[in-house]
Amino acid sequence: MAIRIRLARRGRTKRPFYKIVVASSEAPRDGRFIESIGSYNPLPEQAEVNIKTERLEYWLQQGAKPTDTVRSLIRKFGVHAAS
Repeated sequence: MAIRIRLARRGRTKRPFYKIVVASSEAPRDGRFIESIGSYNPLPEQAEVNIKTERLEYWLQQGAKPTDTVRSLIRKFGVHAAS
């Protein structure tokens, strides 16, 4: 079972809000997840990203792989734990 760090969509129609979650790669996008480690709000002029860095580092050490989108958010917003 591969573990991924990915986005789970929340919010209403045309008003997206995303949770950054740790989930099995086989779980549905908005389905079951292991842990929520942050959030991403793309709507404000300056997008908001909140990530629990200690939990991100823990999951990366455990072998979780971030998706391309999450990896770019981590790099763009200066979280140094990205691999």
